[in-house]
Amino acid sequence: MPTATAAQPPRPFGTVLSAMVTPFRPDGSLDLAAAGALAGHLVDTGHDGLVVSGTTGESPTTSDQEKDALLRTVLDAVGDRATVVAGVGTNDTRHTVELARAAEKAGAHGLLVVTPYYNKPPQAAVLAHFETVADATGLPVMLYDIPGRSGVPIATETLVRAAEHHRIVAVKDAKSDLYGTSQVLARTDLAYYSGEDALNLPLLALGGSGIVSVVSHVAGREYARMIAAVDAGDLLTARRLNAQLLPAVRGIMTRTQGAVAVKAALEATGVLAGRTVRQPLLAATAQEVEAVRADLELAGLTAAPGA
Repeated sequence: MPTATAAQPPRPFGTVLSAMVTPFRPDGSLDLAAAGALAGHLVDTGHDGLVVSGTTGESPTTSDQEKDALLRTVLDAVGDRATVVAGVGTNDTRHTVELARAAEKAGAHGLLVVTPYYNKPPQAAVLAHFETVADATGLPVMLYDIPGRSGVPIATETLVRAAEHHRIVAVKDAKSDLYGTSQVLARTDLAYYSGEDALNLPLLALGGSGIVSVVSHVAGREYARMIAAVDAGDLLTARRLNAQLLPAVRGIMTRTQGAVAVKAALEATGVLAGRTVRQPLLAATAQEVEAVRADLELAGLTAAPGA
């Protein structure tokens, strides 16, 4: 895996990772063939890592057996070319440990573990949850800090303490607290990945390692160039690319739920045959599809797959 240099932060999971959607057939069943093809497409277009069964992968509505089948399919498709991280986080520590061990058995390269949601554990319990999961396998762990979904932020001091665990090596940061992020970066060796596409460039400029992105489904190459520009100290190029992608960020991350919008974007660009999601989500309407398509055009992202 990539290592840190004077100009480069640590990158234990790669640089450009997609929070990969889970393709479904029109009847709502899991489409493993489409998942393998999508994984290959993403790696061919700028990604060196994939996160499977994250929130954008609609993990709340897939069974443990489906998660395992999906992970194995993606590993078979691209596991020799990209880092494959399994989303295993739940709000039940025992269940999370079970998923973590299953992911390790399947061959995952790492784990994404979100803050336990809904039950709102205090910080000592949040830390204990992460340490218990990290102790359960030999895989490196990326914590997922997203209080807008979990209801509980991972406090700065909790992150500093979590960094003492040798298998907790990274954070997917979607907390919108760049000052807090700066503090953790200054006090630990944790690799930080932007989990909020609107803040990709600011977090990278602070010393972030890369991105775990939704928008990258249709902008992997552009984000790879942006990160390379930051590494080279070329902020003018990085800003230009960031500005170019702002309409896509708007279209995918602000008009409706992210998985709904990015599936519409993938259908509009010919990468997926359909945009089926599972309830409680509903597929993008024709009006929403056209809005996404217009935003992609503004961002210059309507090229044919692989072009």
